[in-house]
Amino acid sequence: MSDDKLLQIQELIDTAMSSLKTAHALLRDLTGVVDTDRERIVSRASSMSTSVSGRVIEGIFDGQNMVDGNSQTYPVPANYASKSKLVEGDGMKLTITDEGKFIYKQIAPVERRTIVGVLIQEDGQYKVLAEGKALRVLLASVTFYRAEVGDQVTILLPKGSEAKWGAVEAVIPKQLSEAAARATIAKSSSSDADGELTPQVEEDM
Repeated sequence: MSDDKLLQIQELIDTAMSSLKTAHALLRDLTGVVDTDRERIVSRASSMSTSVSGRVIEGIFDGQNMVDGNSQTYPVPANYASKSKLVEGDGMKLTITDEGKFIYKQIAPVERRTIVGVLIQEDGQYKVLAEGKALRVLLASVTFYRAEVGDQVTILLPKGSEAKWGAVEAVIPKQLSEAAARATIAKSSSSDADGELTPQVEEDM
């Protein structure tokens, strides 16, 4: 490659760099931002930090509220508890933002077990009768699943510990459960009939 071409390439590079510096200078004068990419990253990180900043409190879900280590109670939104299927004993974290917003998060779910019971109404409250106990359930859960008294309800309970509350997982309408029961009875009756033996009469010789 000749020296003339090398000089030409060098001049083009110098011109391009000069133009780039000029463009940055003009942008800085207009916006006051030196590095737009870095500014966007810092701004995004700052907004994320601000959105979750605030006072953080940890506690245990008691079936309706979160209770911290000082026995202070914090109301957990019923819709959130219902949709998240929070179980009594779950560990939770509450962030109270600088704007006063409450943000709950489940951080330590307990081991669960599932049982089936019947939805009842007692003392003006919805409960599920199962294992000889009347376990309270959130009204929001009953409303969400459109459950009615008499329906079979599947609920979640903490495994290995007693509980006063259950988390509704599913609802079997009483019409379906009654139909299933009738089908089971009919099938059982049919099986008994098929299994009957016709008595044999011995003839006298």
